[in-house]
Amino acid sequence: MSKETIPYERTKPYNNLPLLPPDDKNVVTIEVLKALNNANKALAELKGLAGKLPNQSMLVNTIALREAKASTEIENIFTTEDELYKSLTVNDSYLNGNAKEVLRYREALWRGYTEILNNDNFTIDSLIKIYREIQNVNDGIRPPQTETVIKKRGSGLLSGEVIYTPPRGKKIINDKLNNLIEYINDDNKYDYDPLIKLAISHYQFEAIHPFRDGNGRVGRILCILLMVQKKLLDTPILYLSAYIIKRKDDYYELLNEVTSRRQWKNWIIYMLNAVKETSIYTINKIEEIDRLFDRTLKLVEDKLPHIRKEVVEKLFEQPYTSPKRLLDKNLKSLNTAKKYLGQMEELGILVPEKIGKEIVYLNIDLYNLLSEI
Repeated sequence: MSKETIPYERTKPYNNLPLLPPDDKNVVTIEVLKALNNANKALAELKGLAGKLPNQSMLVNTIALREAKASTEIENIFTTEDELYKSLTVNDSYLNGNAKEVLRYREALWRGYTEILNNDNFTIDSLIKIYREIQNVNDGIRPPQTETVIKKRGSGLLSGEVIYTPPRGKKIINDKLNNLIEYINDDNKYDYDPLIKLAISHYQFEAIHPFRDGNGRVGRILCILLMVQKKLLDTPILYLSAYIIKRKDDYYELLNEVTSRRQWKNWIIYMLNAVKETSIYTINKIEEIDRLFDRTLKLVEDKLPHIRKEVVEKLFEQPYTSPKRLLDKNLKSLNTAKKYLGQMEELGILVPEKIGKEIVYLNIDLYNLLSEI
């Protein structure tokens, strides 16, 4: 029996989960190649456009936070964008548990991004670091006594029914993770298009399900970082979870089709379409933010020529700004920063708001752009 036809029972640990790669006949089809071409074109356009931004942090901070919010919503963890943006400006001491989970996802994304920049390869240790950041824990690969199962979501008659039981046992999990990591890292031995690797690797990680919790979020971070590792993106700016939220039922159904019938084609096309559509979304968002920035900068240059361009850029790093956030080597006076913010408030660029004892300023037009789905 080939590795592609190994049966499994949903209530027993899937220790026979086939290693990568899958058989090419299940992966390379005309439909997949068409979807791959479209996804690569959109992603290349996004990378080129993002590279032209004078200050990429204007985009990275906000897109990373939106990805964090969306990815946690897939796990039914909800919070408001307003609360998150405020926390980045002042502090997170007043945040509820859900909002803290979102911010931990964002920090995990940045930790993983730094690891990839420094090491250029994924390791089991790097995945564990991402998991620990997301979950705020110190453990690692789930031990054998943890009887993890995946249950059907929703409120129907079959809600709560076990639909999948991932592999169990540390050696088995580590062996499958090592195979996955080799598949991702070794482009000579596994010479596949990076986006094909992305789709296959995301399935495999979710099927291994190596941690007690947070596997979905770690898996989605893995997708973004894989694009950075393969030089498809310079920074983690693809808002991939937005697509999954809108098509969550398809996401879980297609994952299950790979597990139960080794049907790779529709799953790969789904992930390629996710890359294409979210690339197009992000391109449009960049262009909207860039146009808003240009209009705002022109207004400031005309009416407040003493305020430098770098100050205006800081208003676009995230929607809320505090006087302290404006300080740098060229602007060292807190009173001057407060004065600048007050002057831009008078122009209608900013709206003041009190958080605790501190006054912060909202770039209302940027906030509205980022709040649009």
